[in-house]
Amino acid sequence: MKLQVVRTQFGIDATNGLLFIDGVFECYTLEDQYQAGPKIYGETCIPEGTYDIKFRKTGGFHARYSERYKNAHYGMLHLQDVPNFKFVLIHSLNNDDQTMGCLGVGNTQQDLDVNKDGLITQSRDAYKRMYSKVASVLLQGKEVTIEYSKINLDGELSNKSTDDVIGIPQVMKQLESINEKVSKIQFKLSGKVIK
Repeated sequence: MKLQVVRTQFGIDATNGLLFIDGVFECYTLEDQYQAGPKIYGETCIPEGTYDIKFRKTGGFHARYSERYKNAHYGMLHLQDVPNFKFVLIHSLNNDDQTMGCLGVGNTQQDLDVNKDGLITQSRDAYKRMYSKVASVLLQGKEVTIEYSKINLDGELSNKSTDDVIGIPQVMKQLESINEKVSKIQFKLSGKVIK
């Protein structure tokens, strides 16, 4: 199984992203901010790259999640061998103050221009849904990896529609034609003859 985090927005205190599982959108993500220089403890997202995920069955998060999710919890999802980071986990959270390099997941996400600390909501629901998929693969002894990248904005962005998309001018022309036909029908129904 391959998870992918595509970072989409870089703020002064947080990083927004999208999580895909085997190429299918799963949920939104929130991390600490990107630092171009050296890592700042509790204020830096992990480096881009691909990491193995294994269960971590010790620590405070594991104890809390074991209590919270009972028999549906088999260990925290723990990213392996992240340079200059220890104990990078995937867990539920609401803003960047609740992460120390870990990945938070949620069903909704707020633009970082609105809230510099980031905000994801319905995090526990997103976590439970994502966790069950990943845990089922890990429990079978299969490999699970997670790849971090950023959205590719190198190409030119354009709002111009492609040939397979009907634009507003085409829609307006069709509406005018329909309106003309409706007017003729209305006149005929009212007893007037239109040539």
